[in-house]
Amino acid sequence: MSARLLEGRPVAARLWERAAAEAARLRDRLGQPPTLAIVQVGQDPSAAAYTRQILRSFARYGLEARLEPFPSEVAASDLYARVEALGRDSSVQAVLVQTPLPAPLTLAEVVRHLPPEKDAEGVHPTNAGLLWQGTPRVVPSTPAAGMELLREAGVAPQGRLAVVVGRSNTVGKPLAQLLLAQHATVVVAHSRTRDLAALTRQAEILAVAIGRPGAIKGDMVAPGAVVLDFGTTEVEGRLAGDVDFEPAQHVAAAITPVPGGIGPVTIAMLALNVLALAGGLEAGG
Repeated sequence: MSARLLEGRPVAARLWERAAAEAARLRDRLGQPPTLAIVQVGQDPSAAAYTRQILRSFARYGLEARLEPFPSEVAASDLYARVEALGRDSSVQAVLVQTPLPAPLTLAEVVRHLPPEKDAEGVHPTNAGLLWQGTPRVVPSTPAAGMELLREAGVAPQGRLAVVVGRSNTVGKPLAQLLLAQHATVVVAHSRTRDLAALTRQAEILAVAIGRPGAIKGDMVAPGAVVLDFGTTEVEGRLAGDVDFEPAQHVAAAITPVPGGIGPVTIAMLALNVLALAGGLEAGG
């Protein structure tokens, strides 16, 4: 028996329909399309591909995305100055800082130069704190996409044991808080977790975001679990998830495919964040 596939494209299509209507309303009020500035340093292939997807999707549905490219060797002071200028620019409603950033630059330091009210991904310390207090301004789009897929699938986290494998500030940690807010019992695992398999086999909801293709094998998934695979690593020209999909789908009750699962919903959630910061829809849908 194969798991139910939690396909992202139909969910994303419904979100984009809503976003397009709100973008049209805001365009009339603002006198311009709701606008996102994308700060991209260097040409990391995954970041560049994501930027292209954002540019295409936003243009299709009536939002504007503006690329702000920088060379890998940009001076930190120059980058910070540009981010601060975007924060003051009234024609820009939201700013996204693409990762990964070349060393010694860090996302934590770059976003400190951005007003929290223009932080499209909710990674500014103020926005991260609001999320943990249960009163978010914006929610990071990738974990928000995972939660939206659970909602669409009719999976209520309340009372379930959720294991989140990964503790990044952009996926693992905010996802844990979102699950807690839905009354799940949450365990966050990571690279130093002992006997990870023994933990994942107990998970009723298993969310994996570690950036290691196929790290979670089929025998590490509990029968009947709901599996959210946040992995997006290119392997031999194709995207691969963090879960070994073929064996896992014969154990789980439901699973997100890679590609086609969380990815399409992520960009739609980003658009909803931009609209929220522009004064429209509530953040994260």
